[in-house]
Amino acid sequence: MMRAKARGTFLDAMKETNASPPAAPPASVPAATLKEDEWEVRPGGMLVQKRSPDADAPAAPVPTIRVKVKFNGVYHEIYISAQASFGELKKMVSAKTGLHHEDQKLVYKDRERDSKAFLDMCGVKDRSKMLLLEDPAAQARRLLDQRRADKADRAAKAISRISLDVDKLATKVSALEAIVGKGGRVVEADVVALTEALMTELVKLDAIAAEGEVKAQRRLQVVQPRPIKFLAETVDEHIYYTRRKALN
Repeated sequence: MMRAKARGTFLDAMKETNASPPAAPPASVPAATLKEDEWEVRPGGMLVQKRSPDADAPAAPVPTIRVKVKFNGVYHEIYISAQASFGELKKMVSAKTGLHHEDQKLVYKDRERDSKAFLDMCGVKDRSKMLLLEDPAAQARRLLDQRRADKADRAAKAISRISLDVDKLATKVSALEAIVGKGGRVVEADVVALTEALMTELVKLDAIAAEGEVKAQRRLQVVQPRPIKFLAETVDEHIYYTRRKALN
């Protein structure tokens, strides 16, 4: 009786083991992983989301279009990227027509187009036609700005040359200052020549017409020689007292 009871107990244990439910999937795996059409297993065993077949496909190249630009009754064919701007088109047209890109007006579909606008965004396609006009007002502004820039450049170069000459004068003045500081004598002719040279540089500076940064640079050079002038006056005073002492 004891053996039968033990045997029955072992069989019951086996049944309970076989009837146990399967283990639940790991909590770390999301429910969406159960959809086979969205996930795939890599060779290393990693479960990843499937990528679209077109994900790694290279982007389509930007097409090159041919634009016809009419200027003074003549059409000029320009090959340019469909995604280029009207400003880039103006520069290419300038090489064909000789008209500066800042002096141009490009008219497409009866509207003047801004240089920052893009061809494709404005509906420009292959073999589209445009009209090129000259902008007298823009040309006048550009020439005026160019003249101002050239004038400022010449003034800056003139001030630089004067600055070099003033630096040379400053070296001579420092030498005279050292002599006077030690109680030595200086030649009057040297002081006169140095003063005249300094005045000449100041006259040159006054004759320069400058604006903006160049004007500030000229003002700096005008202020800089003041110590030199003061030292020249000091030297003159030293010569005066030297002469007076010799007479006594």
